[in-house]
Amino acid sequence: MDQVLNISLLSIFIPTFILVSATPGMCMTLSLTLGMTIGVKRTLWMMSGELVGVALVSVAAVIGVASVMLNYPQLYLVLKYCGGAYLCYLGIQLLRSRGKMAIQEDDESDASHLGRTELAMQGFVTAIANPKGWAFMVSLLPPFIDTSLPLPAQLSLLVLLILFIEFCCLLLYAGGGVTMRRFLQQSGNVRKMNGIAGLLMIFVGLWLATG
Repeated sequence: MDQVLNISLLSIFIPTFILVSATPGMCMTLSLTLGMTIGVKRTLWMMSGELVGVALVSVAAVIGVASVMLNYPQLYLVLKYCGGAYLCYLGIQLLRSRGKMAIQEDDESDASHLGRTELAMQGFVTAIANPKGWAFMVSLLPPFIDTSLPLPAQLSLLVLLILFIEFCCLLLYAGGGVTMRRFLQQSGNVRKMNGIAGLLMIFVGLWLATG
């Protein structure tokens, strides 16, 4: 292991990224919202797209692709605005207790019509268009690279650790959404659940577009 990554760096890296991932942000809020509306099982599809996006951002932060994005900000802005607008649209639908994600009075959401690809793309776009995600990776990840050791092995291990930590945190937030749903359902207030989920979704969309 010490030939792949310096042990002292690893002991700092793991708690640092647990803290970064566990902190509420766009992706965690999205996971909480989807957990509340469509359940943990279907939220896994969003998580798969989000993890692919996080992996790309992590690798790009090390090899310098971030500088390319800075030179072509128009493409980045289009991605941010389109992704943010779509999430706001979903939030408005939830506020009206309509759409594919809304929880119905019979305790069922219309999740069967929410495609796996659509969920995965939500997670992917949220991850790669998240400016705070880029800021964290660009500022925090490179210092953990030991220039005296081979880069491919180090980067592979660090990305795998990041993805594992991120996945665990996403699961915790999605589980929290399920718990919130059950709590609210005790009073039978389905519209309130849709309203909370809608506001959270709009919040993520605006955060994505304006962050």
